Amino acid sequence: MIILAATPIGNLKDASVRLVETLEAAEVVAAEDTRVTAKLLRALGVENRPRLIALHDHNEREKALELVELARTTDLVVLSDAGMPTVSDPGFHLVQAAVAGGVDVTIIPGPSAVVSALAVSGLPTDRFTFEGFLPRKQGDRLRVLRELVRERRTMVFFESPNRLEASLANIASAFGDDRLVAVCRELTKLYEEVRRGTAASLVEWAAAGVKGEIVLVVAGAEALEVTLEVGVAQVQELVSDGTRLKDAAAAIADATGLSKRDLYEAALAARVEARHALR
Repeated sequence: MIILAATPIGNLKDASVRLVETLEAAEVVAAEDTRVTAKLLRALGVENRPRLIALHDHNEREKALELVELARTTDLVVLSDAGMPTVSDPGFHLVQAAVAGGVDVTIIPGPSAVVSALAVSGLPTDRFTFEGFLPRKQGDRLRVLRELVRERRTMVFFESPNRLEASLANIASAFGDDRLVAVCRELTKLYEEVRRGTAASLVEWAAAGVKGEIVLVVAGAEALEVTLEVGVAQVQELVSDGTRLKDAAAAIADATGLSKRDLYEAALAARVEARHALR
């Protein structure tokens, strides 16, 4: 059996009794970083020293089948450095292989940066979407954000403190200066901090320098009727950032409810008209 076990995202006291008991009995642990896991075992007072196998982004695909076969006869505990394995952490390909191979997968629930940030954000929690890490490059980041411009659910992102200022500025650019955001920093740790405000208002704060683990919670779009003219303008923005016209029309159609065909044909007609005007 494969046991996905959530570990503390900061405060060690968040480790569950069940997690500690499982680690005390574990024979084999697949760990995102074996050094981090060894420190965790010591910090939790676990005297057991299971066999540690590295399972990270660079080797998971090649290790998955081997670990699935191991899990047929031995309980395999899977740990990420913090939080729940498979959620922006290694484990997904292993679980996928286990399901395909008929090996049982169970879970030891626990701390989650996504749910914790959502809960303290002050933004709607009834419907939300987790978008993982925003792209590193600004052009790619803006393209992703513009594809989400009409997303009505609350959005949760992970972000590096080094890119926080730029990402907040990009959110303001893509979603509007008044889009509400909560920046959740160092959750459950000594210097936990939650900054709430508009995307534009938080840029100046972030410019002074921010450290630690960051989770961004962004309010969803208000329900507004988007005209074809506005939709075509959004398609053109995506195209100007390098997205193919067909893909841009599909993305904006999904976001606005407008017809993909109408968006494509109108944007194509506008492109042809612009070319004729230059002649």
